Amino acid sequence: MESQNNNKVTVDGTGSKGVVGMSRKVSICDLILRVLALLLTLAAAIVLGVDKQTKVVPIQITPTLPPINIAAQAKWHYLSAFVYSMVSNIIACSYAAISMLIVLGTRNGKTGLAQIIIVFDLLMVALLFSANGAAFAIGLMGYKGNSHVQWKKVCNVFDKFCDHVAVSIVLSLVGSVAFVALVAIAALTLHRRLASRN
Repeated sequence: MESQNNNKVTVDGTGSKGVVGMSRKVSICDLILRVLALLLTLAAAIVLGVDKQTKVVPIQITPTLPPINIAAQAKWHYLSAFVYSMVSNIIACSYAAISMLIVLGTRNGKTGLAQIIIVFDLLMVALLFSANGAAFAIGLMGYKGNSHVQWKKVCNVFDKFCDHVAVSIVLSLVGSVAFVALVAIAALTLHRRLASRN
């Protein structure tokens, strides 16, 4: 099948303009990665957003008195690292949706717009990696505690809460890898376009 213009570019990328065929493949891959990033960051935000657990915890005030049972809650918004992770995933998810619409609207791709999208993709990578690092550090503190500052581990009590946080971090991390792949593909495409002009 040939395209409607006179360049004789076939759908599979063969013909006199192989770069155009390659950019079609790249745009399909770009679109798939953007959908993947959108779904993963959305899932990470949802898993973290619904995460809460209530447990009855016995507290020993003095050794001579019996322990007092107190209901304790763990919610994602009690820790600023999890709030940062939630907001970062929502921003990345929203950006993935907007950038997907922009990529679909400009299939031929203008170089200036492509460079702006690369910059924002790179910002999403930085945002997600920093949020994942912060959430992972607090999650690790919950699993292991810190004997130096006498912080006790809490994941032995709030096990479901900690498991949901771990799933959210993994989903967000895979979403950030999808953004890294987008940056790599976009940079490679721009490099090929600039090389074909020379």
